[in-house]
Amino acid sequence: MNNPFTLSFGKKPVQYISRITQTAEIIENFTAAQPPNQIYMITGVRGSGKTVMMTNIAGEIKKRKDWIVLELNPNRDLLQSLAARLYGLPEMHPAFLQAKLDFSAFGLGVSLENAVPVTDIENAIELMLTELRKRNRRLLIAIDEVTDCAHIRVFSSSFQIFLRQEYPVFLLMTGLFENIYDLQNEKSLTFLYRAPKIMLGALNFTAIRKKYMDIFNLDMEAAGGMAGLTSGYPFAFQVLGYLYWENRDNGPIEEVLPEYDQYLAEYVYDKIWSELSDLDRKILAVMAESGETKVKEIRNRTDMKSSLFSVYRDRLKRKGVLDTGKYGEISFALPRFAEFVMIQML
Repeated sequence: MNNPFTLSFGKKPVQYISRITQTAEIIENFTAAQPPNQIYMITGVRGSGKTVMMTNIAGEIKKRKDWIVLELNPNRDLLQSLAARLYGLPEMHPAFLQAKLDFSAFGLGVSLENAVPVTDIENAIELMLTELRKRNRRLLIAIDEVTDCAHIRVFSSSFQIFLRQEYPVFLLMTGLFENIYDLQNEKSLTFLYRAPKIMLGALNFTAIRKKYMDIFNLDMEAAGGMAGLTSGYPFAFQVLGYLYWENRDNGPIEEVLPEYDQYLAEYVYDKIWSELSDLDRKILAVMAESGETKVKEIRNRTDMKSSLFSVYRDRLKRKGVLDTGKYGEISFALPRFAEFVMIQML
């Protein structure tokens, strides 16, 4: 049997722990007779499973006969891409021809006799969406890893117009929190503030333990020890499982920890660390060196006023580095991140 775990980002792994509640929320909202929301944004730290969750939702919705699902590349002209993908749909192309929609100005199809060419890309999409609406079809657009760039801003502004005109269009986007935050702060895109956001946190401990028990035939205590080493971080669940599978005949789980740390650092933690400010790093260094979790003590050790400390604490929480769930305390949210920080301080 091949290794059931994967180190690849984005691809749905064989051993996948579904976020049942959040996935169901999005699907139920989108597929309702009167959808309460037509946009969802999935955010979280790198390796938290954003792309996998989006892919899973898109796959489930695609099974429904009245839905069309299109995934767009955020680094291209999204309106042009959407128009081309819609025009190329085998089930809709005859309808566009029958309606005498001439999109030859965009390189879509050929010039039609006695038809006025459409010369505005937004108008072209609206005409195609009109045909979808006539046939009671719904369209889900999925965009992975959005950033605050021109392509996304233009597309989002157009999507807002499509919503106002009550077209059956739905949008599912994923992105790092800071990128989502920057995008929704654009003056013309404040409607994104109202879009529900799913913040991906830790996976269920019991679910991880059960997976390890079943795959490696471990007892509850041993599998629980492995699950604890992941801190519920989805990428860590995959990495630890992958390494233990490859080395399961070579001794206890502790034998793979050096390699485990190396994978976490090279795949995720180095990038996170490079994007932190000096004060971010100062707080994390104090926490790693002292093992302290009480906010008041950490603030005193960093010599920071309460108002300033709160700003950086919230920043580190949004980046997925800190857990602020306990009142008056903070702790590392990512597995073995304290060990990683200590190495950076050498």
